[in-house]
Amino acid sequence: MLGKPKEMKAIVLQLKSKKRYQENLDKLVEQLRTHLEKEIIVAPEVFLTAYDYEHLATAAKFSAKALKILKQEVNEQILVLTLILKDGEDFVNQAVVIHKHKVVYRQNKAKLFKLGDEDIYLTAGKKKRIKPFEIEGVKYAILICFELRFKELWKQIEGADVVIVPARWGLARKVHLRILSAALAVMNQSYVLLSNSSDSDMASESSIISPNGDIVSDDSKEIIASVVDFREIKKIRRYIVMD
Repeated sequence: MLGKPKEMKAIVLQLKSKKRYQENLDKLVEQLRTHLEKEIIVAPEVFLTAYDYEHLATAAKFSAKALKILKQEVNEQILVLTLILKDGEDFVNQAVVIHKHKVVYRQNKAKLFKLGDEDIYLTAGKKKRIKPFEIEGVKYAILICFELRFKELWKQIEGADVVIVPARWGLARKVHLRILSAALAVMNQSYVLLSNSSDSDMASESSIISPNGDIVSDDSKEIIASVVDFREIKKIRRYIVMD
């Protein structure tokens, strides 16, 4: 097992999803190539296609094609995004982690947002699959948008160093997103990387939050950048012991 690095350069994207899927993919590839020095990049939930329920099969087919392209692009970086994909006869919203030209982790969204009709069109993943996973000595966990609201899921991801939240969170509940993501960082004594859509009806609020609750966020920007400092995690977990 490789040792944990001292720090990691991170960006979370705060982007609008356009109707033409290819434009979204081109934008994401552009960001990957522009920010080669960043070690982890997070895109908003279903950024490439949004929730295009009227063309779900087309969205899934495009997402599968896009995944092949993204695997070719991503080498030393870690890219996290969610995609509408076909799983047997069902459609799922799947978080995908790409590193060194491979998908190193997958996790289907388990808590579907009924207010947005997700439960009508998509099949939920298994809640027990939501747990920390490791890449090169760092423990990560993923909560997809609405899953951020469930305290039992917070319990399942305890101990993660970095919690990644790809989201398509509505503007009407913007304050909820800010409070919950900051509380998760403080409660879990971890970094939270929140990437939310900036569509007109979405909350933006993308942020990088430290285990001390310090927030880097700017709704006017497409890119929020900061450093994940693993020494900060170690220090606060020693200072405030949670056992």
